Amino acid sequence: MDSSNSAPGPTEWNEGRHGVGPWAEEHPGEPVPDDARLDPELLASGDRRNVVDAYRYWRREAIVADIDTRRHPLHVAIENFENDANIGTVVRTANAFAVDTVHIVGRRRWNRRGAMVTDRYQHLMHHDTVADLMDWAAGADLTVVAVDNTPGSVPLETAELPRRCLLLFGQEGPGVTESARQAARMTCSIAQFGSTRSINVGVAAGIAMHAWVRRHADLSAAW
Repeated sequence: MDSSNSAPGPTEWNEGRHGVGPWAEEHPGEPVPDDARLDPELLASGDRRNVVDAYRYWRREAIVADIDTRRHPLHVAIENFENDANIGTVVRTANAFAVDTVHIVGRRRWNRRGAMVTDRYQHLMHHDTVADLMDWAAGADLTVVAVDNTPGSVPLETAELPRRCLLLFGQEGPGVTESARQAARMTCSIAQFGSTRSINVGVAAGIAMHAWVRRHADLSAAW
């Protein structure tokens, strides 16, 4: 997991509109539970992070470990050859759907602002080239599905996405590179009905991830 940026972020420490106050204020007269998952600093000062209520006061490492027990066999990759600004949105959505890993292909650096600190709870992996990603996916027994509105693509609305799947997205504008499209098992398109030629890649990734969730996830396990 990529943990290069470990300093507190705006949705984690007292700057957001979410969360609860110190344990003593929220639970007056109640003793603090004897639970190693709880963070003493959060118990003392309050937990303003943008996390679900079930994870209030939990240590970050404990949250990641718990999600790891429920992660889906879905992976997401996005090409980053032109420093795409949408990667943060993709990471944030992947976290919401408990995606196993987000793979970033090309440039190692990316704008984390859109992730809103969710990258600290989401497994990330970097690959220098599309060929490196494909080799890794083959070794992990994952079927690579590119998502792009190109001639000959299969409508996502009717496609049978495999359970062990890696959804691959391209840059905003140029879309999936030709080498990635050729290496993928199939390419899926998202139905559009208006005047725009394409939709934002962060939005497209969310739509595609949710299509997989509808097909394969255990909805009774959702929050």
